[in-house]
Amino acid sequence: MGMNSGTITYRRVLLKLSGEALMGEREFGLDTSTIDRIADEIKAVRKLGVQLCLVIGGGNIFRGVEAASQGLERGTADYMGMLATVVNALAVQGALEQAEIHTRVLSAIPMATVCEPYIRRRAIRHMEKGRVVIFAAGTGSPYFTTDTAAALRAVEMDCDALLKGTQVDGVYSADPFKDKDAERYSRLTYHDVLSRDLKVMDASAIALCRENTIPILVFSLHNPGEFAKVLMNDGTFTVIDGEE
Repeated sequence: MGMNSGTITYRRVLLKLSGEALMGEREFGLDTSTIDRIADEIKAVRKLGVQLCLVIGGGNIFRGVEAASQGLERGTADYMGMLATVVNALAVQGALEQAEIHTRVLSAIPMATVCEPYIRRRAIRHMEKGRVVIFAAGTGSPYFTTDTAAALRAVEMDCDALLKGTQVDGVYSADPFKDKDAERYSRLTYHDVLSRDLKVMDASAIALCRENTIPILVFSLHNPGEFAKVLMNDGTFTVIDGEE
C-alpha cells in the first residue's frame, strides 16, 4: 500500500489500547472523560471510512502478572485479567454508542448475557457493515498478553495495520519520561524490536505480526486527532515493519 501523506493508507485496522489508557489521571479504574475523548478519536477515523476493531487491556482494573508474582496461581490471575478487559470493552462500547457509533463486543470467553462470543466470520461481517468491533477477554487462554491477543485478532481480521496507542509518540530507546537522552525511532524492523528488546509489545505479538507482514504503528493517544492523522500517514508515529 502506498504511503502518501493525506490519503488513507489502510482500509481495516486494529487499535490496541492499554487498560491504563482509560484511567486518565486516576490511580486505577476508568475515567469517563478520557473514554469519551478516545470515542471522539475513533469517530473521526470511522468518518474516513476505515473499518475498525479494538483490543483493550485490563491493567487499570487488574494486573495478572503482578498478582501471580504475589502468590496467585498464574492461570487464575490471567483469567481475572481477561474479565477486566470485558469491563473495559463494555465501557468503551457505551461511550461509542453515545457518540452514535454502532459497536459490538465479542468476547473470547463466552458471556452471552453481556456480549457476543468471538466468532471470526461474524466479527468480519460486523466490520463490513460499518460497526466497530471490540475484542474482549484476550485470546481466551492464560499465559498470553492482550498485546498478543491484538496481534492475533489483527491477523484473523486480515487487518492492514495494528496501531498501538500509548503514552508517548512512538518507540524510544529507553523510557523518555525517565531518560531525557532517549532516542526516538521513526522506523524499525520487527528484528530491531526483538534484538534490542525494545518494550513495544511482547515477543510473541511482534513475531505474529512479522510472520503475517502486518505493520505496527505506535503513536500517542494524548494528541487529539492523532489517530486519524496516522492513518493518513501524517502526524508523529513509529512504524515497525519488515523493510530495512
